[in-house]
Amino acid sequence: MHYTGTIWRPPYEASSLLLEVTAGCTHHKCKFCTLYDDLPFRFRMSSIEDVEADLREASKQYSLWKGCKVSRTFLTGANPFVLKVEKLLTIAELIQKYFPQNKTIGCFARITDITAKTDEELKQLKTAGYDGLTIGIETGDDKALQFMNKGYVSKDIVDQCSRLDQAGIGYNFFYLTSISGAGRGEIGAKRTADVCNQLHPRLIGANMLTIYPQSELYQEIQNGNWQEEGEIEKYRELKVLIENLEIPVIFAALGASNAIQLQGSLPKDKEKLLATLDEIIGNVSEEELREYRKNLPHL
Repeated sequence: MHYTGTIWRPPYEASSLLLEVTAGCTHHKCKFCTLYDDLPFRFRMSSIEDVEADLREASKQYSLWKGCKVSRTFLTGANPFVLKVEKLLTIAELIQKYFPQNKTIGCFARITDITAKTDEELKQLKTAGYDGLTIGIETGDDKALQFMNKGYVSKDIVDQCSRLDQAGIGYNFFYLTSISGAGRGEIGAKRTADVCNQLHPRLIGANMLTIYPQSELYQEIQNGNWQEEGEIEKYRELKVLIENLEIPVIFAALGASNAIQLQGSLPKDKEKLLATLDEIIGNVSEEELREYRKNLPHL
């Protein structure tokens, strides 16, 4: 198997077969992001034959492990869903060739990747097994989306994910706590809840913004153009988000950026999650949480 640079995957894709089909990010303009700094976007190696070679190798390896079956494949890269439908369908056919028991295919996707596909193409991808996309919407706060150069606004999130709903393609959201900046976190949380309440994400995963010196956002802070939330303020923001979510959804804050991890199903576990957040806000010190963030070498 061949992989380029650091391989990122959501926590819930831990048991999936990780297949590299792209490297880097097509957008590469978000001010806060440093994940793909040294990796320009490109399709996997030179051709589709390279992808097939990895699948062939993986199938031989799995055949040695009795009882170990691949039921899900996760395509790695910042946003493989940007690939043309024909290429995505070919990849799905190859996965099925080497792993006939594979049921679904997931990957990271940008909102703009969905925009580029027709309704009929989305239905084709669903039939081919694409399901459970992970989309870093970050927030429903248009001011923050525009400042951070995300390349879309909240209406685009609603419009494009509604198209996924119509095609039957499931999806998960990543929310970036603190992206709205100091004093605006609760505003961002309410606007994000407004967006999510119009849609059907299976999971909302919260990550906490961690700013590294090589990011463009770090320079914006040095120039006095943006201010980060305090650590306790971030947990107040999460509380407002959960309070305002009205849809059935799994809520999880499990990534390394979260000093204290949370998980539960809404609405069943809403009060339990809110009580945990109240406990954190009331009893964990700002200094302790800040120390954790300062010592986080990478996400």
